[in-house]
Amino acid sequence: MARVRCLLGFLSLLLLVISLPATTGRVLVASGAAAVESRRYAVIFDAGSTGSRVHVYCFDDGLELVHIGSDIELFVKVKPGLSAYADDPQAAANSLLPLLEKAVGVIPEELRNKTPIRVGATAGLRSLGTDKSNQILQAVRDLLREKSSLELVDDWVTVLSGYQEGSYLWVAINYLLGHLGNKYSESIGVVDLGGGSVQMAYAISEKAAANAPNVPSGEETYVKELFLQGAKYYLYVHSYLNYGLLAARAQILKVATKSYSYCILGGYNGVYDYDGELYNASSSPSGSSFTKCRNEVIKALKIDEPCKYSSCTFGGVWNGGGGAGQKTLYGASYFFDRPSDVGFVDPAATSALAKPSDFMEAAKHACKVTMNTVETKYPNVRKNDLPYVCMDLIYQYTLLVNGFGLKPRQNITLVRQVRYGDSDFFGEAAWPLGSAIEAVTSEKINLKQF
Repeated sequence: MARVRCLLGFLSLLLLVISLPATTGRVLVASGAAAVESRRYAVIFDAGSTGSRVHVYCFDDGLELVHIGSDIELFVKVKPGLSAYADDPQAAANSLLPLLEKAVGVIPEELRNKTPIRVGATAGLRSLGTDKSNQILQAVRDLLREKSSLELVDDWVTVLSGYQEGSYLWVAINYLLGHLGNKYSESIGVVDLGGGSVQMAYAISEKAAANAPNVPSGEETYVKELFLQGAKYYLYVHSYLNYGLLAARAQILKVATKSYSYCILGGYNGVYDYDGELYNASSSPSGSSFTKCRNEVIKALKIDEPCKYSSCTFGGVWNGGGGAGQKTLYGASYFFDRPSDVGFVDPAATSALAKPSDFMEAAKHACKVTMNTVETKYPNVRKNDLPYVCMDLIYQYTLLVNGFGLKPRQNITLVRQVRYGDSDFFGEAAWPLGSAIEAVTSEKINLKQF
């Protein structure tokens, strides 16, 4: 049954109406009773591994974004995430209350019972296992029904598959940029580095899609066919659970062959707690080392694992064949956050052009630092993250170059927010917008077999 629900949810995302009007980036300011009645709101909770966030969007009947206050979305976040309350489902649900109150407050009262509300949990809840995650999800459903009159269906509170997360983000970013409806070669590829998992999504050619390998029964296929704004896309998506930035630290520490890791800054001797498991996180006697840490990261990524296909990323996963749909790549979440923390991206910027080699250069500097000086060197890095700053940057560089096969000098747009078409407004670079588009157009969907 869970697999059926997942499939239905996937279909409703990907097979949006062919007649969807093209996004121009024209932000509307509606007024009057008729204008309000024509609006469609959507409330989407992103229950991630490091925190929970709520996004509220408002669309007109042409699927153009409408102002909410002075912006094109309401975005609020809290920490920690739902998975931090693994043994207390009610506390997990209650952690969403401040977000729910702010979300409901911006929706006209007469539209609330017509406004869909969704909660998509990602890698953090996936890692808890079925029993604990189901208990938390049910507590969330109960709270949403008790505390709001928004439209809710049980299946709208769920653990997203990695495929859904990646494809929602691909739709969201290409929607904001106005690329939906264009040729696949003009679309943007996305790589999203979360805390627990990393997703790669990009459109590929029909020929590449035809050569996609079969997967074992019950697993997500590598490629799905989408119909968006009159254009057909073959979308390659793969999600790598346990290779988000925070989860990868655990993977790297596990492969260290000694009682210490060359990825930990000199002078630190402690433990790393990830999902309730503790890992030794002590520095080597000589401190961190770029070269030796990189060897540990390559081992953790399973770069050398046999590839059964024409080409792979890491861990024996088919890479989609590359091509024009991956030529322009946007990196989101920790791919923006960590560079802004260490200073090679402006923290106040909405996006920045960078290269994998920038991560390498930043890592070389970080790995020379010790715990005695790191706080002065990187004042914007959170205290708990300081011992891992060398590790994180090497991991990001190695993931991009050795994992995903990017050239060290290839340009990537690191993005926190995306400009909406040619407007002066920006939307968060996050999957909830893709889910919101699905939510407000679900009654218009024409399913097409593929």
